Parts: sequence; structure tokens; C-alpha cells
Amino acid sequence: MFVARLVERTAQAVYPESSLWSVPVSRFSVVLLIHAHQPVGNFDDVIERAYQSSYLPFVQLLAKHPLIRAGLHYSGGLLEWIEAKHPEYFVGLNKLVERGQIEMIGGGFYEPILIAIPAEDAREQINRLATYLARHFGSRPRGAWLAERVWEPQLPSLLASAGVEYTLVDDNHFLSAGFDPGQLFGSYVAEDQGHSVRLIPGLKALRYLIPYRDPEEVIGFFRQAADERPSGFAAMGDDMEKFGVWPGTYELCYTNGWLERFFKALEANHDWLVTVPPGEALSGHEPLGRADLPTCSYSEMMEWALPTSARLRYQAVEREFASRPDVSAFLRGGFWRGFLTKYAEANLMQKKVILASHKLKQAEAKLGAAAKSSKQFQDAKTDLLRTQANDAYWHGVFGGLYAPHLRTAVWQPLVRTEAFADAAAHPNTDFAELERFDLDCDGREEIYLTTNRAAVVISPADGGTVESIDFRPRGVALINSMTRRPEAYHTRLAQASAASGRVESIHDQVRAKEPGLEKKLKYDRWPRHAFRTLLFPPQRSQEDYENLRLGENAELAGGAYSVKDATAAKLTLESATSGCEWKAEKSFSFSATPDGFSIVCDLALRYAGKMPVKMDVGVETVLNLLASDKPDRYIAVANQRHPLQWSGVAPAQELWFVDLWQKVEVQLLAEGASAFWLAPIETISDSEEGFERVFQGTQALAVWPVEFQPGALWTGRLIFTVSPTR
Repeated sequence: MFVARLVERTAQAVYPESSLWSVPVSRFSVVLLIHAHQPVGNFDDVIERAYQSSYLPFVQLLAKHPLIRAGLHYSGGLLEWIEAKHPEYFVGLNKLVERGQIEMIGGGFYEPILIAIPAEDAREQINRLATYLARHFGSRPRGAWLAERVWEPQLPSLLASAGVEYTLVDDNHFLSAGFDPGQLFGSYVAEDQGHSVRLIPGLKALRYLIPYRDPEEVIGFFRQAADERPSGFAAMGDDMEKFGVWPGTYELCYTNGWLERFFKALEANHDWLVTVPPGEALSGHEPLGRADLPTCSYSEMMEWALPTSARLRYQAVEREFASRPDVSAFLRGGFWRGFLTKYAEANLMQKKVILASHKLKQAEAKLGAAAKSSKQFQDAKTDLLRTQANDAYWHGVFGGLYAPHLRTAVWQPLVRTEAFADAAAHPNTDFAELERFDLDCDGREEIYLTTNRAAVVISPADGGTVESIDFRPRGVALINSMTRRPEAYHTRLAQASAASGRVESIHDQVRAKEPGLEKKLKYDRWPRHAFRTLLFPPQRSQEDYENLRLGENAELAGGAYSVKDATAAKLTLESATSGCEWKAEKSFSFSATPDGFSIVCDLALRYAGKMPVKMDVGVETVLNLLASDKPDRYIAVANQRHPLQWSGVAPAQELWFVDLWQKVEVQLLAEGASAFWLAPIETISDSEEGFERVFQGTQALAVWPVEFQPGALWTGRLIFTVSPTR
């Protein structure tokens, strides 16, 4: 029997409606705020499994236990998916709302980190979800779920201006501000510039008790809290996925009945213990005072945000003071913005989103009143909001930066949004513009070429390489790869084969999807950009290239290049090192083709040594077409097809990367080269299901064997041509 019928029958037969939720003052209150979210761009079958193993059975159990009341938050993207795939679920939720058992909670529609996006976009995100909830469930929400509980002190102004009355953060936020644990059984007021919101502290102890310890142990926690603070309440904010999706939790919660036993234990203690939705708890309890909280998130997130070396030191300090809660309360890691420093790939996406947001606002101003009725503009605005979904911008057990399909779910709407905005600025004309500015805000200048067909970011400071290439007619970001870098958890890979006998918190589990992953660790010397110049000894092989043992010249590969000449048609860079026997000049020519565009990279190397020397010259390209072994994506060379994960030597001057799914193909033509060396780019990263190997694209090196004479100049050319597939 589905949720709606369960709600109706159980409520009428078991509990008289008038006495369901009267809450005498003598009862201690428990606030459960349960959050359900799936990343934008997640695979449909993954979301379906989460629905069947968590979202559906959780609400079905709620329907059977009307005394259990809670706040439920679903991100807007997940609600849209449920509405399309399982509309009957909304019927059940509405029944629970109508009888007052659940309170629907708002937030950013696509689950953005609010402090990482423009304030106007943040308000639009919050308003869009509030409007959606009002349309489907009868009223606008009072509260908002704060994505990843990322808090910064200016948020009260933003939240209040968007109509938010309250949100939940972790007790960690309060402890970092000097609060005692005993002060966290209630709510506080946070204020910025005269604007305030109520803050509910979510207790980490409850997050680790539920559902991993016996229900009676949880009741014991509530009993002690009620004895010590009878006029307060205890709150927990946590993921619905921990009730069925996280490893081992479906068997624990449903097969073995933990969740029903927990609900029954709460009901059995209803004479002194009651669950209430968060809005009702705030209405019935005066705030305990003011709270000025520092920049913060949950403790695991703050550890993940640290640079790897600092994270390892932090872990050592945590172990040292594990038995000193008076000290550990003041141990703080980094904060969310640290991911933008730690991962240049995340920073580039975020800065491109901010740029696209600015361009879209300019387009809106130009369109004027017509923007509201323009479907193209409204689609672009929705695309922009989708790019702000948090999952692809960070990495921890949950963050999806290492997941190419989640990064692609940002890049595709980002490419479309910016293309629309640029087209609005250049109506009815082809255009090409070249700008020089610090796009990623790292203190170094980038060069940004935009046309009606392409957007290309060139980094003179990193070897004169190309960071990103967007093919606008198909909405495809062609590079979209990840640098293989040390991660703190790599030291734990050897433990991953050891199995634990009991279900533990996801933060404590050590799992691997395949054995021997520690042997596959590689760490890149350079970011995974395109058109990098690699000059190396001729004794090196493709195997050396794949295993990062070329011993290439560092100044030419990753040194700073200066801009010699820059127009929208041609950009010329030269290596800026002095006293080096090698001097490089790299020219990029950009042009439209009948249905795509091409980038011609002309490389000139001058050797200033005193004796002839034999060297191999390579120009490296990186492409990520996402699926390493799908038949609709492949490498074509000499009338043969190879999967994208192919490793080997292609003795040819021309090869093709073909993606029939995204309907795009790339031709690489290396005039005079002896071969292309190809190798897959694979990272070893952490996820909810354990350590895993993830395909991050293909690196292709065009190789020219050269005998350099003193003072002589060598030139080579690599042509990169992008076209839509037929």
C-alpha cells in the first residue's frame, strides 16, 4: 500500500486526530530535519535506486507512525525527477503535510553553496524552490536547508532578504565560536547588517548515533538531555540517504528493522518525548540568545577542504587530542572556499559561472521586458542555476569533483548559458573577441577567446597551454579533465580490502571497488591542459609517457610565457625564461570551419647549445569524452577504432576522437610527426561506495624526433579541428 493510503488509514484507525500532537510543556522535543538530494546530472538508474531504497521506504514508514513528525527537505532537482518519474509520491507527501506530520523545508533549488554564487542568483534559487513547494504542497516554506551546512557570517542578510526565517547548521559551528555543548539544545539568532535568522544547532552526536547504534541508546541520549535541559530541544539534520543508500544501511534500516524500532521507541516514550517539525519547535521555544558564528561547515567537510599536506597534519593533531573534547572543540580545518584553492578545476568552473551570470544579467538588461516572455532567456536562466549545483565543485566522501558526469552537468548548461548571452550581445552576426584578464582570480592573466562557436581559455603562465575549449554548437567542454594529485586518503588504500563486521558511519568506512588500487596511483607533474610542449630525451617511450617518466624540460612545459602578439585571429606567446639554452615561440591561430572551428598551434624551438643534440618534441592534447569503453565514443586512426581508454602508439600523423553521444568529433593533425602516443588519465578517488578508479579523459602526444643543431630553429604544427557529427 502506498504512502497516501497508509497515512489515511493509520491516522484514522490508531490515533484520534485531536490528540495526535498536543505537546505538554513537560515533554522534551526532538527535531529531525531530514534532507534528500541527488546531484544534478546523476544517472537516472542511480536516482531510481535511491528512491526505491531510501526515499520511498522512509516516507512509507513515516506514514505508519503518525506520532513521528519531522521536517523534510528535497532539493528542487530531485523533486522535479520524482514529479516526472513517481508523481504518486507527491500524493503521499501531501497527505503527511495536510495532517501536520511533516513540514516541507526550502533552500536553493539546485542545492548551491550560497556563498559561492552571486547574491541575486542565490535569492532566485531560494525563491524558485519556495514557489515550487507552494505550488505542490500548499504553502511557502519558512525554513531553508543550507547546502553542506556551509556558513559564512554574511548569510543572515542574504537569507532574510529571500524570506527565510531559519536554517540548521552543525553544533560544530557553535563550538568553533566558543559555545559549550550544553548550550546547544535550542535555537539562536544570527544577524548581519540588522537582518536576522534563527539558527538550529544540529548535534553531531545524533548524526553518529542514528542509525548506527541501538535505538535504546538514542533514547538514552534524549533522556539525559531531557533531565539536564527539560525546556530545550535536541535537533539533528542529516541525509535521508543514510537510511537506505549508504553502504549497508538498507539492510540495517529496513531488512533488519532499525528505523521502525527507532520510531516505535520514540512512540513508546511519548509520555515525556515528542518529535516536532523545526518550524513548530521554534514557535514553541524562545531563542536562547545571539550567535555570531565563524565561517564553518560540518567537521568532515572542513577537513576535506584542507590542502593534502595540511590535512595529514590535521589528522595527526586530531588523533593526539581525541581524548580531549575540551581541546578538540577548537580544532578546525579549512573552510569551503578552500576547495577553490585546492582544485584549480573547481575554481575555473566557479569563475566561469560567475562570468556567465554577469553576461546573462547584461543580456536581460538588453532584452528588457521581452526577457520575461523569452523562452530562450528563461531556459538560459535555468541553465545558469543548474551550473550552481554544489556537487561538482568539491571533493570528500560525497563531493563529486572527481566524477566526470557531474562536472559535465555543470559544463554543458554553462556552455549554453554563456553562448546565449554572447549571442544576445552580438545579434545576427558572427563574432570573435579576445580578452586579457585574470579570469580565475589567481593573480595571473588568462587570455579568453570567444566566438559564436567556441570559448577558449589560454594560460600563458602555465606553459602557454589551453585550459578549456568549449564547442558551443553542441554545448560540450572538450578538456574537462582532472590533474592526478596526492590525496590524504591515498595512505589508506592498503586498508581498503579489510572488511568491517558492523555498519559504520560513512565517514569511518574504508572500502575499495577493486583490489590493488594503491598500485595504480600516479601524480601529474602538470595540470591536464592542452597544447603543452614536452621536450624530452629520445630514449623515452610511450610507457614512460603513460607513467609520467618523460623527464621533460620544465621551463618549456610549465614555465611562464609572455604575450608577444594577441588578436582574435592569432595569439603568439614566447617562453619567458632567461639563460636557458631552449627558446620557444607558440602561436595559436583561430578560425571557423564550415560547421565548427579549428585551432592551429605552430611551435618554434630554437636551440642555443654548443653541440648538436637529439631530442623528441611533443605537443600534448587532453580530451575527455567521458565514457572510456562505450562503442559510441572512440579513437579512430588508420581505419581502426580504439576505445577511449586505449594505451598505445599510433604511427600516424592524424587521428580522430569521435563522440556520437554528444555528437562531436575532434581531428588532430600533426604534420611531420612520427606518431601519436596515447594513454588514459585515471584518478583514484574516494566516494560513498569506496575508493574507485575514474576515467578522466585521454592524453595524446604528437611526437617529432628532431636532431637540433646549435642556433638552428625547428618548427612543428598541430591542428585541432572540432566538428559536429552527422
